[in-house]
Amino acid sequence: MSDPAVRVDTTSQVPPYEQIRAQLAALIRTGRLAAGERLPTVRQLATDLDLAPGTVARAYRELEAAELIRTRRGAGTRVAALPSGPHAHDADQLTTLARDFTSAARALGADTEDILTAVGNALDPGPTSSSATATGGTGGGPKTAGVGASRRTS
Repeated sequence: MSDPAVRVDTTSQVPPYEQIRAQLAALIRTGRLAAGERLPTVRQLATDLDLAPGTVARAYRELEAAELIRTRRGAGTRVAALPSGPHAHDADQLTTLARDFTSAARALGADTEDILTAVGNALDPGPTSSSATATGGTGGGPKTAGVGASRRTS
């Protein structure tokens, strides 16, 4: 299994820090990034995504404020343990994820009906569900960086 990846689309209307925050929050809440797992340093993730370190730092600050990650001097940034019990979904995060998905789907040439079908299939995957995913393009659009324990963070 490959490391989870953070993808930033610099052509999106959603600010890059918010794209990073929303994606990492989703990876943490869904368990794809486990409690205690180390994240790349701000500088490393900024380099990987070709962004300013302040952009990544803002995303990390917001994740810390939401108690999803913890940063300790000498120990790096790690995924925090999630509180037990249900949590309310973040409407802003949901909107951001939907907007990012829609933008990526449109970049692939999908129309509204195709997008709605894909969402319906994702919500209720049948025995013939597809595992295909968009991987992004080249140039000024999406940039991807892996995150997780096996990433080199120095």
